[in-house]
Amino acid sequence: MIDLALVLVEPAGPLNVGSVARLCANFSGPALRLGLRLVSPRCDHLGSEALQMAVHGRPLLEAAQLYGDLAAAVADCPVVVATSGRGEGEPLPPLPLAGALGWLVQHCTARVGSAAGQRAALVFGREDRGLSSDELLQAGALLQIATGPGYRSLNLSHAVALVLHHLHQLLAIDQPVASDAPLLARRDAVEAMLADAEALLLDIGFLYPHTAGARMARLRGLLQRAGLTPEDTALLRGMVRQSRWAAGRGGQTS
Repeated sequence: MIDLALVLVEPAGPLNVGSVARLCANFSGPALRLGLRLVSPRCDHLGSEALQMAVHGRPLLEAAQLYGDLAAAVADCPVVVATSGRGEGEPLPPLPLAGALGWLVQHCTARVGSAAGQRAALVFGREDRGLSSDELLQAGALLQIATGPGYRSLNLSHAVALVLHHLHQLLAIDQPVASDAPLLARRDAVEAMLADAEALLLDIGFLYPHTAGARMARLRGLLQRAGLTPEDTALLRGMVRQSRWAAGRGGQTS
């Protein structure tokens, strides 16, 4: 069983939101448990239009969890795949459907008995402009749906349907078995470590406030490509905290 949170970032169309809830009902089953998470929705997700489109997905729509930002929405998810249509200037090279979803399944089934701890998130961006660079840095893999070159933008609910159908087929054809993929650290643990690292680097003058965001984005991308485990994250955070303590102690006068 893969526990998958489907995350919509600032959805503006109630018809899209209702349709996505219906899709969650369509593709939930013994191998895949789907839940809906909404980040700062720009529409009434429980309005008449959304409820009309949800049909049998209405319970999922009514149970949708609301978050103020993407970081909060994926905090408990070690495995995060974000969709992107840009293809260049991104922190990770986008993967086709099969590659990105194969990565998700592999990490969700890492090691015997650990699948329940590897909750996954599948993130879709805004209808008009997708996900920002900072939001893409929350993901361990980027997914890109192949389209014709003339018009690459897909309707949100259509994109969700394509991805969930492919994942459903993947799980139906190849029943997931325990893989040798490493267990990944939860996003909230990684973010806490990065916050400590940024504070240290500012304290010692390696970072400056006006350039810290860009340089931390590069570090975040590097660590995402590395695929941090819980042990990696704990080690790095311990090193940062001890370094910060030692730097502060060295600055004291006797």
